[in-house]
Amino acid sequence: MMKHIPVLLDAVVNALGDIRGAHIVDCTFGAGGYTRAFLNAGADVIAFDRDSTVVPMADEIKSEFGERFTFVPRPFSYLSELPDKYDAIVFDLGISSMQIDNSERGFSFRGNAPLDMRMDSSAQCDNAADLIKKLSVSELTQILRDYGDVSRAGILARAIKDKMPQTTFALRDLIYNPRDIAPVFQALRIAVNDEFGEIRRALSAVPDKLKTNGKCICVTFHSLEDRLVKNTFREWTTVPGAAYMPNVSDAPFSLIKPQTPTSGEVVANPRARSAHMRGVIKIREI
Repeated sequence: MMKHIPVLLDAVVNALGDIRGAHIVDCTFGAGGYTRAFLNAGADVIAFDRDSTVVPMADEIKSEFGERFTFVPRPFSYLSELPDKYDAIVFDLGISSMQIDNSERGFSFRGNAPLDMRMDSSAQCDNAADLIKKLSVSELTQILRDYGDVSRAGILARAIKDKMPQTTFALRDLIYNPRDIAPVFQALRIAVNDEFGEIRRALSAVPDKLKTNGKCICVTFHSLEDRLVKNTFREWTTVPGAAYMPNVSDAPFSLIKPQTPTSGEVVANPRARSAHMRGVIKIREI
């Protein structure tokens, strides 16, 4: 099993700057790498995670840092329900190494397991096998096309519906083009967990939940989620009004320079190779 290494941690910490006494929301607790770094740098942290398997790690950090750390065992779309404004809101999107490496979770095609793929395996919601059963061929085709850019998505969707795979190997063995295996698993995982819906709902809450001069940082791992974040940040940093009209106010946010992993980080953690860090600073209230 690959050791969990927080991706672009140094870039995120550098982008946040001096956070002593700051109040930060870590929207993706995972193994607690970002949270621990923020706490060690002097910030107070509220962390979200819907994966119940991370609770022991959250409890360990709670015992070490006490009231400076609060864990919220819910999806990060519940950001909108927090009562205050914060100095920074940070997202480390996608799936964690822990989830991939635990073959029983059904995220990976490298080990045989029930076709689950739920971020919270204790949740009373459809797993991947249930979702396949409920979807029509056209709906499954759309998921494979939109979330995985899968070639011949319609033919593959029909094959999946015909066989109704219940395990990761059963699904893997239906995919005739090896290049489509990872995209198919990605597409189903995104659909099962409504990942893009979660991101949109959480990002929509950010402008209201950030203090003026607060920062929102997002680390993404594939082009679809990166495009969603990039387009949202572009909207926030665009001067309001029509192009042919004089500017009456500045954009409410300004961009932070994007970052990608260094060559050394990619060598130490190959899963970091596709990561991008994007960020914005809130200039004024909207």
